[in-house]
Amino acid sequence: MPSSISLADAPPPTANAAQRRPVSVSQRFTVLPGFGLSLGFTIFYLTLIVLIPLSATFLKTFTMTWDAFRTTVTNPRVVASLELSFGASLVAAIINTVFGLIVAWVLVRYRFFGKRFIDALVDLPFALPTAVAGIALTALFAGNGWIGRWLEPLGIKVAFTPLGVVVALTFIGLPFVVRTVQPVLEDVERELEEAAASLGASRLQTFLRVILPAILPALLTGFALSFARATGEYGSVVFISGNMPMVSEIAPLMIYSKLEQYDYAGATAVAVVMLVISFVLLLLINLLQAWTRRHQTGARAAALPDGNPEAN
Repeated sequence: MPSSISLADAPPPTANAAQRRPVSVSQRFTVLPGFGLSLGFTIFYLTLIVLIPLSATFLKTFTMTWDAFRTTVTNPRVVASLELSFGASLVAAIINTVFGLIVAWVLVRYRFFGKRFIDALVDLPFALPTAVAGIALTALFAGNGWIGRWLEPLGIKVAFTPLGVVVALTFIGLPFVVRTVQPVLEDVERELEEAAASLGASRLQTFLRVILPAILPALLTGFALSFARATGEYGSVVFISGNMPMVSEIAPLMIYSKLEQYDYAGATAVAVVMLVISFVLLLLINLLQAWTRRHQTGARAAALPDGNPEAN
């Protein structure tokens, strides 16, 4: 009789060849085919639309000597216009972040008569020509305007001052925050808020610890978009600012003035400074967004069993 074979003498099961073969990063994460072609088209399109025009700006600036470039960009009038443009844009973006969040919250969380009208009104600065917006704001906030006639006796002068620049930049930047935060607020789970309330959290604690962390990346994105839009704004600002040198003159108007004087190299020098500062600020905001997302992912992973973000 043939001898019996024990399980210990049986050969170990052979692993599948597909399981033994390492999986590359592209194989693991690529869902749709054509990644190489689509990436090449993306780079080509961005190069054609973005990089080439910006490169032309730098090349024109390189025709200047270093002393001429430094003299141009350190001119007190240019420095004052740059400070006003970036300072007013920053203030306007902060205002839009706060009040844009409130507007988005009202549109998402409440039902009331005229909600669709207000929702459509938010997009009006998108469609309205900037020159029309500037004329309308000037008519409202001038000394004899509907609002300005009540503010000036109180010592608040809006038109033809830096405050008017902030008002114009706030007007054109509000939709960027609202439309960025609104869909994220709609996706926030109400059950998390109810769970926090059932555990004794106040409304403020629920907002700060449950809602705000979930919408913070979108809020930062809205802030960045509003700030970027405000730094390059021209049409709505030139009417209400008054364009007084060293007082209410913005950097885009300074560039336009140099172009009128046929100082093309000087205009591109100011443009390059604006471009570099804007790029650095937006890069810092994007890094802050990435850090916020990683922090939230790590916090969620630590809260789940075994630290596994995929665990149910």
